[in-house]
Amino acid sequence: MIPVLVAGAGPTGVTAATLLARHGVRSLVVDPHPGVYPLPRAVHLDDEVMRILQAAGVAEEFAAISRPAPGMRLLDGELRTMAEFRRDAGTGHSGWPQATMFDQPELEVLLRANLARHPEAELRPGTEVVGIEQDGHGPVRVRLRDVTSGRQEEVRAHALLGCDGANSLTRRHVGARMRDLSSAERWLVVDVRCAKPLDVWDGVHQVCDPDRPATFMRIGPERYRWEFRVGPGEVVGREALTRLLSPWTRGVPEEELHVLRQAVYTFRAQVADRWRRGRVFLLGDAAHLTPPFIGQGMGAGLRDAANLAWKLALVLSEGGHERLLDTYQAERAPHVTHMIRLAVAVGRLMTGPPKTGRLLLAQAERLPAAAHSRSPRLRRGTLVRPRCPWGDLAGTLPPQPWVTVNGRRQRLDDVLGGSFAVLTLVPLDPLLAALTRRLRARVFDLRAAPIDDGTLARWLLGARAVAVLLRPDGVVLAAAPLAKGTAAIARDAAAWLPLLPPSRTALERNATA
Repeated sequence: MIPVLVAGAGPTGVTAATLLARHGVRSLVVDPHPGVYPLPRAVHLDDEVMRILQAAGVAEEFAAISRPAPGMRLLDGELRTMAEFRRDAGTGHSGWPQATMFDQPELEVLLRANLARHPEAELRPGTEVVGIEQDGHGPVRVRLRDVTSGRQEEVRAHALLGCDGANSLTRRHVGARMRDLSSAERWLVVDVRCAKPLDVWDGVHQVCDPDRPATFMRIGPERYRWEFRVGPGEVVGREALTRLLSPWTRGVPEEELHVLRQAVYTFRAQVADRWRRGRVFLLGDAAHLTPPFIGQGMGAGLRDAANLAWKLALVLSEGGHERLLDTYQAERAPHVTHMIRLAVAVGRLMTGPPKTGRLLLAQAERLPAAAHSRSPRLRRGTLVRPRCPWGDLAGTLPPQPWVTVNGRRQRLDDVLGGSFAVLTLVPLDPLLAALTRRLRARVFDLRAAPIDDGTLARWLLGARAVAVLLRPDGVVLAAAPLAKGTAAIARDAAAWLPLLPPSRTALERNATA
């Protein structure tokens, strides 16, 4: 019996397996391809998603093969700048550059090499899932096929994670349907290597031209990407491509532009109506498809992995309640739907008629992805407990400064270690103190020593809070308002504590007294 079978060894599947391994859960990852897909696809991650790579143990290595981007410019059809949204190339709220450009094959190689360092995880390339059966909540019976020999075998798993992409077999088993949030569009994607630096701004260029909307960005020292909307049946030959690229490549001989990929893709905006059937789950492109206009497609899959991994670990390893797994779709589906709608809005800004473009541009500063890199908070739910209507922290991530604990300087998330944790500015009420012991939560008294430069205290006080309880994925589960003290967190525990393993629920009666 395998604890977890992961179908698909792309970034989402490998990250999910890595996070499970760091929680001590064994997994088998299968993928029909013999190795990493060699062509570039995703090229951007924000600082929140960098924290997930940090939790997986690859952030520093990834930073060495990626580059911060200074932001995004909205251009008109004549390539004149209409608006510019800057990104912090240093350390933003989450402790990493707010926008990072990268080459996806390089990231995948890094993720797989890191996975190999975890004995709890096994990667089996050249193997595909061809059948799925389950009764009730498990076990899941999965038929695997060796792509080379055709030999089949059946394995049983306590859970199956469907990270098998847009044409997901797992999604068909779950019985999910994709809901369209916008009409599909055909876009030409061109990746180019050029040793001679192009004389262009270093950030992302969004060309807001209804006749030929486009995106341009520099990915690395010699790597560039263009995306152009194309009409039905339109074929772009070499001469036409040269004309499309020419506004950015003037002065560079054509022979120095080495086209790595030129392909037409259909950009879709879709979300599955259900993400789970028993112990079978959908993650990444199997659950949602995001247009690329705000660079959140791959990041959405990594957010899925981070949200589900710790919950599944508590259920499989410690006997947590099955209802804990229901919070996965409840939290992720509204969040990713919001981000997809935001991507669609930016796409309309690029592709709509001039009047629509001007109206959207007037609102652009209010778009969360335009003003800063932080995504919206998770919606209120069982594991997100807001206490007040103003400035509440529940469902958000804390800032990640460098902190000093026991004389060692580290990033905050590394100190938290993927466990429940409390950050506080006041002594803990006995109820919360007892709750933290049952949760095996780490407690950080921000008054006790110069843990950080005051960032965390300012964050708490800015929301009129004196303490927060963090989940293992770093999200604020609940905050203690300034006027009510830390007992407010413990008194609300009856709503969520029964979902956790029995060893962590003994306080339930006292916490609600």
